[in-house]
Amino acid sequence: MRIIHCLVICALVYAASYVYRIKMDSTARTERVLRLHAEVREQREAIASLRAEWAKLDAPRRLQILAERHLTLKPVDANQFDSLKNLPERPPSLVPPGTSDPIGAMIEIVDPDIVTGSLPSPEGPR
Repeated sequence: MRIIHCLVICALVYAASYVYRIKMDSTARTERVLRLHAEVREQREAIASLRAEWAKLDAPRRLQILAERHLTLKPVDANQFDSLKNLPERPPSLVPPGTSDPIGAMIEIVDPDIVTGSLPSPEGPR
């Protein structure tokens, strides 16, 4: 009978220590979660502060004043634009239509003696 009492007492002490350890672990994790929440709150406040500062720095009126002070820009006049008929002609295409290798065709136009390996040579292999 005494052996059973000793075993039960040992089991109770073990169970109590196990429950205490679980309680301490949960307390430590709760404290960690609270610290993380506080850190997240601080970071959000820092982000809000930076966004407010960015909005102040990015204000159109402030940028206009800085541009007028530091840049020598003049307003665009309507007579500065030209009509489309005065544009130069489009340059001729370097690549003939229907070419399977446009880059190789451009290289051949520039220097026909270069063999790129992408197109077979008209004379055959060298």
